[in-house]
Amino acid sequence: MDTPEKPLVQIYTDGACSPNPGTGGWGAILVSPDHPGKQREVSGAEPDTTNNRMELTAAVRALDTLKRTCRVQLTTDSQYVQKAFTEGWLVRWQRNGWKTASKQPVANADLWRDLVRLTQLHEVSWHWVRGHNEHPLNTRCDELAVAARVQLAGQQGQQ
Repeated sequence: MDTPEKPLVQIYTDGACSPNPGTGGWGAILVSPDHPGKQREVSGAEPDTTNNRMELTAAVRALDTLKRTCRVQLTTDSQYVQKAFTEGWLVRWQRNGWKTASKQPVANADLWRDLVRLTQLHEVSWHWVRGHNEHPLNTRCDELAVAARVQLAGQQGQQ
């Protein structure tokens, strides 16, 4: 019996934080080649965070929106996120009990664990794009992240 092929979803993510650390936002866009011209945008913000946490949160939240197992092409402008998967950092961190090579606790281990769990549900390939380099979907993700950050900061009486 043939198994139906998993749908392909292209995900673009970005995080923003100002100051860093400070109020942060994240944005993601999900695109399905099966539904041309349609895309889903998701975003959010957190107080007292870092840019790296927002980059990770964008990937976690985007993958978490998928309702079934998919093949995912995830594009980020964060080498921190991309290289953890493509350069084997995560494998080493897990093997070392979530410690770095210098025996320090891995920063953002809670979000890394979430990402590991989600990548076990989906077939994810990781791609990097230079940020702020006129890639339209990366630019839009940045706009979503900044808007979410600014909105939260405004609610908190910050800039």
